[in-house]
Amino acid sequence: MFLQRMKKAFLLVSVLLLSVSCSEYQKLLKSEDTGEKYATAEQLYNEAKEEESKPKFRKALRLFEQIVPEYRGKPQGEKLSFLFADTYYQLGDYYLSSYQFERFQQSYPNSEKLEEAAFKKAASFYELSPRYDLDQTDTRKAITELQAYLNTFPDGEYAIRANELATELRVKLEKKAFEIAKQYHTTGLARAGNFRAAITSFDNFTKEYPGSPFREEAFYYRFDATYQLAINSFASLMEERLKEAKTYYQAYVKRYPEGEYLSSMNASLEDIETRLQNL
Repeated sequence: MFLQRMKKAFLLVSVLLLSVSCSEYQKLLKSEDTGEKYATAEQLYNEAKEEESKPKFRKALRLFEQIVPEYRGKPQGEKLSFLFADTYYQLGDYYLSSYQFERFQQSYPNSEKLEEAAFKKAASFYELSPRYDLDQTDTRKAITELQAYLNTFPDGEYAIRANELATELRVKLEKKAFEIAKQYHTTGLARAGNFRAAITSFDNFTKEYPGSPFREEAFYYRFDATYQLAINSFASLMEERLKEAKTYYQAYVKRYPEGEYLSSMNASLEDIETRLQNL
């Protein structure tokens, strides 16, 4: 019984303290005391980082939003501007964090926080990057910003992570380009023109992304699209297209002599040779 009473008493005290705290915070939001708002916002920010508390970040943000304009051009403005941007970042509001970090860079180009701001601005765009099959504007922006960070801080604290993120995003762009070309190949039997589009797309892909993890597969599909186009062509066009398919076969074998798709391609090559002999 005693322990139960103690637990109830502790819970009651906690609720009362929370109510008082909330009441004081609401009063502070309505007050004109920018100094107290600054101190409280910074305290809430620090506690939020230590505790990984989204609610405290949100409370800090409401105060920052009120006082940031008041401190522009003042000594405290630099620190406040960074905390403001980082609070958006910690809350996952990446559009606003990228914007605020950009403003911070422009306003305080000599700040000791410049490197962190540059990385987090780039990381904000990374977080905004959608899945590969959607519009990749933010992906390209993220790569640009990550590269800008690496150019400015090649040995920086976040350089390894920036390289990792940039590589991941480049692979995403490669996958999008690859899947577009592959879709042309998939629909080629329904429309011969799509085989031609696939050949062109895979050609462009292999030139634009020489180090891509999808490159071998692209070489295979380029060959197969050429082969499929050839065997479904009019007789007058077949010889030229079969010979073109052979050149793409040779290009694949030169780069991947023990490639994953070689068995399937060899079967197609036999058919090509047979057809050429019978023309």
